[in-house]
Amino acid sequence: MISTATGADRPRLFDLWESSVRATHHFLSEDDIRALAPLVREELARQGPIYCVRDAAGIACAFMIVEGDAIEGLFVAPEHRGKGAGRALVEHACNSLGARRVDVNEQNPQAVGFYRRMGFRAVSRSPLDAQGRAFPILRLVLATPG
Repeated sequence: MISTATGADRPRLFDLWESSVRATHHFLSEDDIRALAPLVREELARQGPIYCVRDAAGIACAFMIVEGDAIEGLFVAPEHRGKGAGRALVEHACNSLGARRVDVNEQNPQAVGFYRRMGFRAVSRSPLDAQGRAFPILRLVLATPG
């Protein structure tokens, strides 16, 4: 079941982001993560809505941000990966929110593979991320049937 994050969820979402990044973004150094942390805290504070999947105790175990037709962020707690939380969020984004595209770090093959399995296809590549750093980005769009 998908819910919207509350203000009380924000600290947990940051911790979830950090644990997810450490588990999947092996191309980032410790300095990179430290540099991103205040930007992520700021984004989480200003973003709304943030969609969550919660565990049996009601604690967010995955979250997603959607802006317009783009999935801007999807993070799943390492202990919940492979259990359907990411799939549920992406299906919600596509089926209920009209999401059709996502930018993914090329150096994160797990995310690239996940989105490909969800029906997304690469349409372009940038050698730099949005902050101008040398972390290549793939623009993926949802393939249309037929």
